[in-house]
Amino acid sequence: DRHEALRTVFPTTDGEPYQQIIPTDQLDWQLKTARVAPVELTGAATRATQYAFDLSTEIPIKAWLFLAGVGEPAVLVILIHHIAGDGWSIAPLGRDLATAYAARREGRAPQWTELPVQYADYAIWQRELLGDDTDPDSLMSRQVAYWRQMLTGSPEELELPFDHPRPAVASRRGHSVQLQVSGDVHARLLELAKAEGVTLFMLLQAALAVLLSRLGAGTDIPIGSAVAGRTDEALDELVGCFVNTLVVRTDLSGDPTFRQLLGRVREAGLGAFANQDVPFERLVEELAPSRSLARQPLFQIVLTMHNTGENSLEIPGLEVERLRTERPAAKFDLDVMIGEDFDADGRPAGVLGNVTAAADLFDPESVRLLAERWARVLDVVSAQPQLALSAVDVLDTVERESVVAGWNATAGAVSAGTVAGLFEARAAE
Repeated sequence: DRHEALRTVFPTTDGEPYQQIIPTDQLDWQLKTARVAPVELTGAATRATQYAFDLSTEIPIKAWLFLAGVGEPAVLVILIHHIAGDGWSIAPLGRDLATAYAARREGRAPQWTELPVQYADYAIWQRELLGDDTDPDSLMSRQVAYWRQMLTGSPEELELPFDHPRPAVASRRGHSVQLQVSGDVHARLLELAKAEGVTLFMLLQAALAVLLSRLGAGTDIPIGSAVAGRTDEALDELVGCFVNTLVVRTDLSGDPTFRQLLGRVREAGLGAFANQDVPFERLVEELAPSRSLARQPLFQIVLTMHNTGENSLEIPGLEVERLRTERPAAKFDLDVMIGEDFDADGRPAGVLGNVTAAADLFDPESVRLLAERWARVLDVVSAQPQLALSAVDVLDTVERESVVAGWNATAGAVSAGTVAGLFEARAAE
């Protein structure tokens, strides 16, 4: 009842979809419950998350409660289609759920301060803000022109050391590994970011571009990133999809130092943020890159930083913890999600996150190596930002020994003769 986006369907008329908000008294919706064996909890939750919505007739939220018996944990799965929710939405949704649960335990209906706006209000405002794309002076036209200029000549696909050739159609299966950077490195990263006038996100993006370049992706690295899109505090407590996707090209040409690269990333990032209002889907339509079922257009690497606050769920009378589901989905070749950790005194305690890679392209061991090498790059550049990018080593001592002395230890005794003669003998053999 509180969030109209969660009871909105999207039927079409003459091929055009529109928002239809279902009144609460017409909703056919309930919490599904099921009893499962304790060992089946994670599997049942995973299967629930794979449910496919029919958005033309179904509201974009479903929920299941899996019960494993007395003394065993229960698992609550709340599934929201991305059309109706984003990462920021998790916190207000959790707070509202806790408020509602506490009220129902006391036998009363929950009471909230009424939200100042709903998602439909935002959709109308956004259209008014962007204006008519046929008007060259509209915000839409100006921002599309910026992106057309910035992305002209951008590589359509990055070449990385894949373990497998790219299939014709992506399966969306993924391998995920955890990323952890120590508190000491975290502190150095923050000091360097402050000294160079960049955000920590910009620094992390620059270091990721360095890693990809050193692994063979070239010197023009487009990386996608998400922005919250909540440019007015009236939207802070609203469940809805406000997030937008930006593409930031990182120019590593000329073998700059990491400090010089940060300047380039800052300039590109500020320009992208200043032109963040055009929806990414509209940008793809306008720029018309070659489309493929095998990969995303404009970029295949995405970096997201979760800095929207703590999303822990506290419900009166319950002990709550997150359950990790199986088989992560991979919407991109590489999907890096990170966040910061601080100790009780507010000191940097580490950069934590996950690296999810497309199983079509990477083996699990390769994903683990990617995460370790990025952490190594962050360690190196935070300590020596004056290093030229060509001097940033992504291999550790053991890996370098394997490459130089192991795989390439091919020296051997040969009989006397010319190189040509030895070659002829081998060919004849």
